[in-house]
Amino acid sequence: MSRWSRRWAEALDLYIHTQSTGWGAYLLEQSLMALLRDLPGLLGIGLRGMVYRLFLPTRGFPYIARGVRLAQPRRITLGRGVYLDEGVYLHACPNGITIGDGTVIMHGSVLHVYNFRGLPHSGITIGRRCFIGEYNVIRGQGGVTIGDFVYTGPLVQILAVNHVFQDPHRPIAEQGITARGIVIEDDVWLGGGAVVLDGVRIGRGAVVGAGAVVTEDLPPYAIAVGVPARVVGSRLDRSRPVDGPVFHGGLPVVQTAVLAQEEFR
Repeated sequence: MSRWSRRWAEALDLYIHTQSTGWGAYLLEQSLMALLRDLPGLLGIGLRGMVYRLFLPTRGFPYIARGVRLAQPRRITLGRGVYLDEGVYLHACPNGITIGDGTVIMHGSVLHVYNFRGLPHSGITIGRRCFIGEYNVIRGQGGVTIGDFVYTGPLVQILAVNHVFQDPHRPIAEQGITARGIVIEDDVWLGGGAVVLDGVRIGRGAVVGAGAVVTEDLPPYAIAVGVPARVVGSRLDRSRPVDGPVFHGGLPVVQTAVLAQEEFR
């Protein structure tokens, strides 16, 4: 084999192993996804929910809209009643992606473990009944753990990785990365466009304002805004007035109904 041919074969093998767990698995997964990925409507959701379980670990019936892209699907675990909206992209290099019961991932969102360096704590875990808003980006090189009942607005970024740039005489790309991980506890709300940087822990019940950049830990029930985010209050303070009428129902009711139905399957 010539040097050119050997390099081509090595590059092809690398590509296969970034997309799947082996050649046989890749051919099966890609064949089935090519047939069903873009099938519209309820028929498409139904067929994907049945057929994708041949290679996608699930606890119950997965609700997968058209155009969802899955890489390393055997390392993706979906709980009962999980819904992946159109255009979602999940790339589950080791140690994988786990999405809890009743969680919704809205369209255009990217969950990418991107562990090509053998990082020991990589992975993304999302709890029960979360709502990940439109066009969110979650990068899990250092490990991202998200609790239950976490809601994020559109365009939120959760980035468990950082580039080293101390040496101005070397390209940043050659200086390596750090990846300490991110923890977001239960019942957190991240407003639209918020950014959570590596090494941060956001305490239970905290609220992060739209456009805030979280660079340090936030205590439970904190209300934080700004760039960088600073704590301006606490949900544990005296009751705050609510402007306008309050509406209930919607997605939380749907999540409850779907999970109740899944219990009897």
